[in-house]
Amino acid sequence: MADTKASIGYGITFEMADIATPTAFTYIAEIYDVTPPSESTDTPDATHMQSPNRTREFIEGLTDPGEASFEMNYVPGSDSDKALIDAKGKRKWCRLTFPNGVQLLFRGVRQGYERNAPTDDKMTATVTWKVSGEPIMTDPAAPINLAAPTIVGVAKVGVPLVLDTGIWSGAMEFEYQWKVAAADVVGATGLSYVPVTGDIGDPVTCVVTGINDDFDTDVATVATANVVA
Repeated sequence: MADTKASIGYGITFEMADIATPTAFTYIAEIYDVTPPSESTDTPDATHMQSPNRTREFIEGLTDPGEASFEMNYVPGSDSDKALIDAKGKRKWCRLTFPNGVQLLFRGVRQGYERNAPTDDKMTATVTWKVSGEPIMTDPAAPINLAAPTIVGVAKVGVPLVLDTGIWSGAMEFEYQWKVAAADVVGATGLSYVPVTGDIGDPVTCVVTGINDDFDTDVATVATANVVA
């Protein structure tokens, strides 16, 4: 029996763009509990006086593409907060990207932006979109890097450099390769690297590879300053 292909939703991203500029997407940060569009189709009653066996007949009617929604950690005044406020009354291209690289694209109107600020818990918001027209689901695509990976720390012998992997869509796992003076460091494939004496005078970078079932994408960090003793 084949292994299941089921997966959790961790790693889903949501982006939106103006209808006039459908490739200039804005990433909405810290979402969770995503509900994709859920369609329903009307079934008008077409029963008539000669319907066979006195049984009602129905025909296929129009399809309502429904709504899409997600919860998010609410950060007042953040770029995501400002973008969602600005989306009021505007039709947007919305893009959900699943961890395996499949994208769900739909036109939508921001129907609700309900913010909640409790006394003793985190602030959250519920965002609801009214979907307009038929959503489009794509084949899997290569992972997309939304925010570049960066190296945190001082390039100094014996002092750890730590990798921030950035933000990705359509990636199920990651691989890392540290480099000194553009050459691979053998065995340096984790989230941190400690410069050694032989690295003095050269910069350090790290290449992050986002991977899904069908594709992979490489993105390199900006180089550090030259390593010092």
